[in-house]
Amino acid sequence: MTGTDTPALSTGRSTPSLEANERVPLLTPNILETGGYSASAAATSTRQPKNESTRKKIKQRFAYYVPSTYWLPNYSFSSFGGDFLAGATVACVLIPQSISYATSLAKLSPVAGLASAAVPGIIYALLGSSRQLNVAPEAALSLLVGQAVAAELNEQPHSYPNDPAVLSVAVATIITFQVGVFSFLLGIFRLGFIDVVLSRALLRGFVTAIAVVIMVEQLIPMLGLVELAKQHHLDTTIDKMVFLLEYAIPNGHEKTASIAFTALAILIVIRLTKAELRARFKWNWVYFIPEVLIVVVASTALSEMFKWNEDGVAILGTIPLAEHAWIGFPLKPTNLRFMKSTTSLSVLIAVVGFLDSIVAAKQNGARFGYSISPNRELVALGAGNLVGSFVPGLLPAFGSITRSRLNADFGGRTQMASLVCSTLVILATFFLLPALEYLPKCVLGSVISLVVWSLLAEAPHDLAFYFKMGAWIDLALMSLTFILTLAWNVEVGVTCSVIISLLLVVRRSSKTRISILGHIPGTDRWKPVNENPDAEEAQEGVLIIRIRESLDFANTAQLKERLRRIELYGLDKAHPSEEPRRSQATKLVFHMLDVESIDASATQIFYELLETYKARGVGLFVTHLRPQPREYFEKSGIFELLGPKAFHENVAAAMGFIDTIR
Repeated sequence: MTGTDTPALSTGRSTPSLEANERVPLLTPNILETGGYSASAAATSTRQPKNESTRKKIKQRFAYYVPSTYWLPNYSFSSFGGDFLAGATVACVLIPQSISYATSLAKLSPVAGLASAAVPGIIYALLGSSRQLNVAPEAALSLLVGQAVAAELNEQPHSYPNDPAVLSVAVATIITFQVGVFSFLLGIFRLGFIDVVLSRALLRGFVTAIAVVIMVEQLIPMLGLVELAKQHHLDTTIDKMVFLLEYAIPNGHEKTASIAFTALAILIVIRLTKAELRARFKWNWVYFIPEVLIVVVASTALSEMFKWNEDGVAILGTIPLAEHAWIGFPLKPTNLRFMKSTTSLSVLIAVVGFLDSIVAAKQNGARFGYSISPNRELVALGAGNLVGSFVPGLLPAFGSITRSRLNADFGGRTQMASLVCSTLVILATFFLLPALEYLPKCVLGSVISLVVWSLLAEAPHDLAFYFKMGAWIDLALMSLTFILTLAWNVEVGVTCSVIISLLLVVRRSSKTRISILGHIPGTDRWKPVNENPDAEEAQEGVLIIRIRESLDFANTAQLKERLRRIELYGLDKAHPSEEPRRSQATKLVFHMLDVESIDASATQIFYELLETYKARGVGLFVTHLRPQPREYFEKSGIFELLGPKAFHENVAAAMGFIDTIR
């Protein structure tokens, strides 16, 4: 299923946002008022029009801020098949992944990983504004929790001599609680604009460095060197690299290594084969094959059959579910002692997790034609982590680009898919987890390495793009972030990245200055309609936008949402829950005389913006294009995307061409 599938979007099961293919108000009385209008209700409405209007506005606001109160009562069970399939597919990937993240990265129980994949997802499904976002533990954030746990164990090794798991649970619990508080407060105070703080180059440098850090971490258990590594007290990634170079060959456990790398090879081969079959033969059904779950189950069965644990292969072991307290209080004295030392890390996790989530949410919003509210996303993600912190040892949970894309591809059209996924994860906790006693821990490292392989596979594309565009500043920032994260630690790398981004944001404007142009009757002049009373907008469906400044990664990040808002509401202030005041544009003209320059990241975003409008069938035209933007448009492929007839010398020429094709 692709992003052009529109029939599923016309059913009444979405959050109250305007679909790209809808021309009717979403929040109409016959939807919000059960049973319609009775005669008595009409009489009351006549006597008390103000009260009725207030009540309607309150319902609109409530449906806007708590989307589940809108889509759940109006859910169409005809879409349950797609949601169930999507939820089950994501669960097949998420169950082994969450176990791997908890045990291999965060030093926690597998139960904690599965609980992290279930509880926050349920809360987000009720409050989130994205219909496809899947909320669960992430590899990078789980690694950060694991590093915090390791630091506390190294600092006070004698505090928990018999049960270091108690310390791990305490640290993870207080981190998750603080992440929930910070995320929730950022949303309440409407600070969702932080998604423009980090440029794509910085994020790519950070993600690539994290992938390398995780790979180095996982090579130790995959080679059977865990006990030897503990004796050397390795602190930095560089230390671990040196350790691997020195001890991998002479001290590695042969059987463990062969199992781990065979599992990884099988996972990669299956994934590449699936992609090839889908591309060459259009066999979309191959994506139903859950290779991760198959490898985990098969390796567990083989381990039990051939008693690999007796040959020195570390296994998951018995996991007593009864000992894991499902209800706890995060602010217990045993947890509070770690609050001060983990506060900065919690802020970092909250920001990085949100950035990853909002990118995934906006991608699906653009694909299916609905808007995303960063502030509501922060509140929903914060609430999910806050509630989750009452399950001791829970990992911070945020949205994933990969899982959310998988969710959408398999038919997920509402958050019912997340509810299905969480339900299946809970069932797996009680019925599947006990059967994984003989699962080799090195296979969990292979599962994580597959995620790392996917992350690293994306880096060459961005490097090639920035090199092609001659974006040396972006390349320098990406490299600096990568080196700092790898050489020191994740906190140093991200902190430096944020500081650099903030300096760039301060130097540039974070909000593109835009105006709507109208025609001055009797002349060939076009002026902003909000500045000239005589200016009249063009014929209905034609929107002329003047961008009044140069474009960069900071002020272009919100361009898509700003244009969408102007298209529906104009330049006047309006709450997103209100009904649209304008019809959707069928022709869009960009007046770019004031755009003297545009950077590589902004060009990439602008390309995606034009792709979105073109997919909607909107006619696109560009006028007054200056030399530097023209050069970047040619390099990035925008000229090929729009065609030569889309570019005109001025607005009058563009409008004349539009008149000839109407």
